[in-house]
Amino acid sequence: MTTLPREHLDAVEAVPRVLASTNTGSDRVFAYVARSTGATVLVITGGIGVFLAVQSVPTLKHYGLHFFTQTQWQPDADKLGIAAVLVGTLEVAMVAMAIAFPLALATALFISEYAPAKLRSTLISLVDLMAAVPSIIYGLWGFFLVEPHASEMALFLQRHFGFLPFFHIGADPNAAVWDRSRYTASAFCAGIAVAMMVLPMSCAVMRQVFSQTPDGEKEAALALGSTRWGMIRTVVIPFGRGGIIGGTMLGLGRALGETIAVLLIISPEFLIKPRILEIGTNTVSALIAGQFGEATGIQLSALLTAGFVLFIITLIVNTLAAIVVNRSRSGAGTDA
Repeated sequence: MTTLPREHLDAVEAVPRVLASTNTGSDRVFAYVARSTGATVLVITGGIGVFLAVQSVPTLKHYGLHFFTQTQWQPDADKLGIAAVLVGTLEVAMVAMAIAFPLALATALFISEYAPAKLRSTLISLVDLMAAVPSIIYGLWGFFLVEPHASEMALFLQRHFGFLPFFHIGADPNAAVWDRSRYTASAFCAGIAVAMMVLPMSCAVMRQVFSQTPDGEKEAALALGSTRWGMIRTVVIPFGRGGIIGGTMLGLGRALGETIAVLLIISPEFLIKPRILEIGTNTVSALIAGQFGEATGIQLSALLTAGFVLFIITLIVNTLAAIVVNRSRSGAGTDA
């Protein structure tokens, strides 16, 4: 057997290998389907935005920028504005996220790190099942079951934290017979119901990311003497930072657009007020659902303009979420 000289071997090793990158067969079909699906989603989303923008032109011509600063919604008096419902939308969403975020994070950590292996799949199925419950069921649950207890909780919050503006109500919390009607049908009551609706989505995203934490890094932390919670705090949570942010923003987008549950619970009121415990509020989606059936002419255009504003807000929230997630990819905090 002959052996090539050393210089010939070096010449052979220096020749780069040509790799074929052309998709064939099933790969080409998958790429075509993926591109078509993505393009279809973009076209539909863009079409919705263009339609709402075109329908908003008559409203902006008639009311101008006052449409965004006017609080009243009185079609008979030709006074239409969404300032109050925008504030109400943010209040309900913030209450919902203040409740849903810690619950979703704790549930995701429990399922991925503390729950027994035999029970884990059952818990995952139960959480996923919560996302399949229709919103009207959550609305009925909030109206008949949550609201009576939420009013008592609102009384407790006002009694002990009434010095804060958003926990203050214009009623005496220490009265012998307290006025329960002042504490119902509020942004606080609606936010509780919405929180239960956004919790399963946020929890599912967080849990999925937590489950991808490298076992070697968790075992290394435990081997160095860390407790279970110490390992979670230093390894799992930093690894899942992107999932936490993404799940939270996804839940916020759902909370901003929730309609039926809010419509069943709140008492519609067109006032800008920071008092989330007091009766009366409204949201953009609830306004559209409640007024759309009898709206005509300029009122119909105004409702579509309100929908366009909500569309833009949701689009901005999701865009910011994508930017934040891309800048804090899961696992970035645990790289060596």
